[in-house]
Amino acid sequence: MNLFKCLALAAVAGICFTVTGPKLEAQVSVNVDLGSAPECPYGYYDTSPYGCAPYGYYGSEWFTGGVFIGAGPWFHGSEGFQGHVNNRYHPEHGYKGPAPQRGEKAEPSRRLDKVAHFKGNEVRDGRGHVSGGKGKR
Repeated sequence: MNLFKCLALAAVAGICFTVTGPKLEAQVSVNVDLGSAPECPYGYYDTSPYGCAPYGYYGSEWFTGGVFIGAGPWFHGSEGFQGHVNNRYHPEHGYKGPAPQRGEKAEPSRRLDKVAHFKGNEVRDGRGHVSGGKGKR
């Protein structure tokens, strides 16, 4: 009977230590590697699946020296950047017209520093958000 009492006492003590022990919190970390930015002649959309945008979607403020400053996860503009886009060329607004494929080269006649006949109707921040500001022109 003495052995039974000792085992019972040890079990009760073990339960008490378990209940009053420090709680450990698990930390979950998710790292998604999107790889490199899409290679598109006139930039790419700032929302998934990051397809190539047609000429005229982005205004000239989205380009520096003829190089797209990026959008979405690959955005390389300033913190307060706001730039004009013509959202009529965005698939989420019903655009189904022609768009360049990844890896295509820009047509030499289509300048990126001054997009011909650009009609921006929305201001975006480069991170997939519509802004209320006037944007940099």
